[in-house]
Amino acid sequence: MTECSPSWQESIKENAKEENFMSTLSKEHVKQLVRENNFQNVSDVNAYLKDIFKDIIQELLEAELEAKLGYAKDDIESKNTDNSRNGYTPKKIKSEFGEVDIQVPRDRKGEFQPKIIPKYQRNVSGIEEKVIALYAKGMSTRDISQQIEELYGFSLSAEMVSKITDRIAPEIKEWQQRPLDPIYSFIFMDAIHYKVKDDGRIINRAAYVVLGVTIDGYKDILGIWIGDNESSKFWLGVLNDLKNRGVQDVLIFCVDGLTGLKEAINAAYPKAEVQRCIIHQLRNSFKYVSYKDLKAFSNDFKEVYHAINEEVALEKLYELKDKWGKEYPFAIRSWENNWDVISPFFKFTEEIRRIIYTTNIIEGLHRQFRKVTKSKTMFPTDSSLEKMLYLASMNVVKKWTQRYKNWDRVLSQLVIQYPGRLENYI
Repeated sequence: MTECSPSWQESIKENAKEENFMSTLSKEHVKQLVRENNFQNVSDVNAYLKDIFKDIIQELLEAELEAKLGYAKDDIESKNTDNSRNGYTPKKIKSEFGEVDIQVPRDRKGEFQPKIIPKYQRNVSGIEEKVIALYAKGMSTRDISQQIEELYGFSLSAEMVSKITDRIAPEIKEWQQRPLDPIYSFIFMDAIHYKVKDDGRIINRAAYVVLGVTIDGYKDILGIWIGDNESSKFWLGVLNDLKNRGVQDVLIFCVDGLTGLKEAINAAYPKAEVQRCIIHQLRNSFKYVSYKDLKAFSNDFKEVYHAINEEVALEKLYELKDKWGKEYPFAIRSWENNWDVISPFFKFTEEIRRIIYTTNIIEGLHRQFRKVTKSKTMFPTDSSLEKMLYLASMNVVKKWTQRYKNWDRVLSQLVIQYPGRLENYI
């Protein structure tokens, strides 16, 4: 144990009840500490702090037992109980300074239960929160294990890291089942794909992501479902889950051309409007066009999706078909075949068009997912994939503090476009 001057011992006892003892040291104390110790490097400082930390924990344990028994160790005359001290039990704890050996005092009746370090607690470093935070950044369990050992000087196996992250499973379940708002102005739906190990085989799994915009204009991730590759049956299950969690109505679903999604939406929310992402529709058309014509073709297409209403948009589409239809029939046909989920776009003002023009909002979320999963060629289980996507989602949602720009005007337009559906919730 490090030798301390009497003034330091008194200061330690005086401040022992503070959780972060360093925050209680005055500038003069720090200067005195530096004068009295020959620190050569950061390791010397850490070693000193480790000993001071040990001293403080020991003082706190002694103070707790003293409060329990009602008399000080050296003040037998004040004893007014048939209970008494009964030696110590050695205990090794893990802290931010590494492993520390302490002596936990006992009472003869076995009634003493320390609060500063509960009976079965051996980790006082907040290491679980650090492990989960590192996992949320996309680090593997082995990398986390190595980093913890390098930083704190004690071993934490990859298996233990995995067990620590498993402890958020109830939190994920609660989040995934939490009640939702009765109505959403917009809901964006998309899927992102990963490889997962299953019974020794590597299979493709889809993470179905649903992002909602409340009637107050704020974004929220409503849920993430891990399942087989996209199908109308699975999407219908997702939508029914939303209904069971309280979502009674949705004004507009913004989607890519996902398999079976339109049919599932119509079955679950027949009053909802389905809007195909214009950007994805354009990309789908451009893949049929030769590079030499791409610039001219895309410029002509601007006349279609910049049209002031649906009538003008159709007129411009037919003009485009006359000009390019013979050379690129499939590029035009995809717009004709999907016009029912493209056309809602043209009845809205610029503020709403800007929101539903693209599914960038959910693609941006997917970019964050890929950022934390890029080191993973595959996941050992569905639950490990779910854990990482959930933690990444929580980090993203923390930053969504602003509502959509000009939301008052957006909401006014929605009230007019969808009479009787919003008034009870505003």
